[in-house]
Amino acid sequence: MLSASEPRILILETCGRVGQVARAQREAIVRRRRLDEARRHARDLVPAINELLTADQWRPKDVHAVVVSRGPGSYTGLRVGVISAQTFAYVTGCTLLAVDTLAAIALQAPAEATHVDVIADAQQEKVYLQSFVRRGTDGWELASPLRIQRLADWLAGRDPGVWVTGPGLHAYGRRLPAGTPLVDPTAWDPQPESVLRIGLARYRAGERDDFWTLEPLYLRPSSAEEKWPQHSCP
Repeated sequence: MLSASEPRILILETCGRVGQVARAQREAIVRRRRLDEARRHARDLVPAINELLTADQWRPKDVHAVVVSRGPGSYTGLRVGVISAQTFAYVTGCTLLAVDTLAAIALQAPAEATHVDVIADAQQEKVYLQSFVRRGTDGWELASPLRIQRLADWLAGRDPGVWVTGPGLHAYGRRLPAGTPLVDPTAWDPQPESVLRIGLARYRAGERDDFWTLEPLYLRPSSAEEKWPQHSCP
């Protein structure tokens, strides 16, 4: 059996329309399962986890850590992913670790990119935005805090030489000026490998998140919450 120095890790990524569940031994993804885009994460996630674990006779208590992508992203997907990770950690006693989704996506940029803007769709012509600069060969460091910005304002003020990536390009990619350096579309969405890379570094540093207090990274109210004041009684 692998020791905690060679951890077995469960990875949950449910931020977008298509989610992924994977399991890893140390740095390597061993198996993965793509959640059906046409079905709800809530219905598919638990069976997918069970399938991944039983494929090689892993028991839930054999998992050393569960790593979850915490957003920003789909409200429903984030809630399902984070709550599932919290429940798994509580029941098994394994380490719970959350990973900022846009930071994971930045890791997927090509070597020639030294500065990258990562965007996600915040709806209503707005984007979630976070900028990163490359730090040697070890990864990226934060160049700006996560924020929500009007798409038009970001387009008007951005440096044309900065690379762009992120799931927001699915909605707004055609609005960028010709010649904007874009990461390959296959890397716009978070992948288990990059979520694992950040989570494993946190695990080896002895970090862990509290399953009682961990929350998805929403940054704004949901559409239903934004509309609620319009329908509330005076």
